[in-house]
Amino acid sequence: MTEYSVISDAEEFLAACAALADGSGPVAVDVERASGFRYSQRAYLVQVFRRGAGVFLFDPPAIGDFSALQHAIGDTKWVFHAASQDLPSLRELDLLPATIFDTELASRLLGQERVGLAAVVERTLGITLKKEHSAADWSTRPLPDAWLEYAALDVLHLIDVMEILEAELDEQGKSEFAAEEFAATLSRPPKPPREEPWRRLSGLHQVRGARNLAVARELWRARETYAQEQDVSPGRLVPDRSLVAAVLANPQSKSALAGIKDFQGRASRSQIDRWWQAIVDGRATDDLPRERMRSDALPPPRAWADRNPEADARLKAARPVVESIAQELGMPTENLLTPEFLRRIAWELPGETAAEVGAALTALGARPWQVAQTAQKIADAFVEAAQSAGETSAAAS
Repeated sequence: MTEYSVISDAEEFLAACAALADGSGPVAVDVERASGFRYSQRAYLVQVFRRGAGVFLFDPPAIGDFSALQHAIGDTKWVFHAASQDLPSLRELDLLPATIFDTELASRLLGQERVGLAAVVERTLGITLKKEHSAADWSTRPLPDAWLEYAALDVLHLIDVMEILEAELDEQGKSEFAAEEFAATLSRPPKPPREEPWRRLSGLHQVRGARNLAVARELWRARETYAQEQDVSPGRLVPDRSLVAAVLANPQSKSALAGIKDFQGRASRSQIDRWWQAIVDGRATDDLPRERMRSDALPPPRAWADRNPEADARLKAARPVVESIAQELGMPTENLLTPEFLRRIAWELPGETAAEVGAALTALGARPWQVAQTAQKIADAFVEAAQSAGETSAAAS
C-alpha cells in the first residue's frame, strides 16, 4: 500500500506545502483531469512527490488558491511524464515551474519504442504499474481508494526514473538535446483557438450546401454553450453523429426533430427547444459559411510531383537523409525534426545554404540542436536534387 495524504482543506494544504518546502531535490508532479466527462480541462487532482516530504494528492476544487504550493516548490525542478498534457491545467491554477524534466520526452530521445509511464517505469526500475484508471472521471467525489492509490503511484517513482534517464542521456550525448526540448515544452504558448472549430464535427463531410452547413454550425454552437454551462463534455450531451443526422434529416418541425431516430444523447429530448432554435437560426442567418475552409496546409506529398516537381525532388532527397541522421542518433525521426518543418522548407525553398535552411527551420520552431544536426545535410540534399534535375533536363534536351 502506497503512503499518501489527500489534501482538501486549508489547514492540511498549508501543512503539506511546508512539508514539501522542507523536502529535498526535484518534485514529481502529475495532473488528473476529467477529459471526456467534463467540458473544461481543469485539474481535478494534482499529485506531488518530493523526497523527505512524501506524496500529496491535492483537491483543486476544494483548495482553490494554490499560491502557497507555488511558493513552496516553484523554484525547484518539476518532473513530469508527458508535461505538455499537464502544463495547461497547472497554469490555470497559477502553478508554473521554472524548469522541468519530462520522462516521456527523454525516453523518446533515447530511442525507446514504448514510452508510456508504465513501460518507462518497468524498463528503468523493474516495477509494474497498473494503468486501469487513466480514463476515469476524476471529477468524481469522493474519489475511490483504488483511484487515489493509482494517482499516488503516478508520481512516487518519477524521481528515480528521472535519475536513470539523466544518466542514459548523458551517456548517449543527448543531455543538451533534452534540455532544449524541455525548455521548448515549458515555453510553448497555448494553441490559438481554431478559426471555425465547428468544422471538426465528425461526419460533417456528409453535409452539402452552405445553408445546411450554417445549420450544423448553429447546432454545434448551441451544444457548446450548453456543455459549457453544464461543464459536461459536448459529446456526452449529444454526439456529433446525432447533430449531423439532424441536419441531414432536414426536419420541418420541433416534433419532427424529436422523432429522428438517430438524434440521441442525454440532452437530445430534454433540450429540444434549444436544438430547434439552433436549426431555425441556421436557416435564417445571412452569415453563410464557406463550403470549403481556407487552409494553408500543404498538398499531400503524393500530389507534389504534378503540382511542384522541384519541391517533390527536394523532399525525396532530404527525407531519407533526415531519417538516416535519426537512425544514427537512435531516436524517432519526428523527434529529430518535425516532418511538417521539412515539408515546408522543401515546398518553398528558403535557399540552398545551411545558414538559410537553418534560419527557416528556426523560424518554424526547430530547436538549435535540431538545426545543428540537420541543416547542413538537408541543404546538401537540396543542392543534389537541383543538380540531378538539371542533369535530367539537359539529357532530355
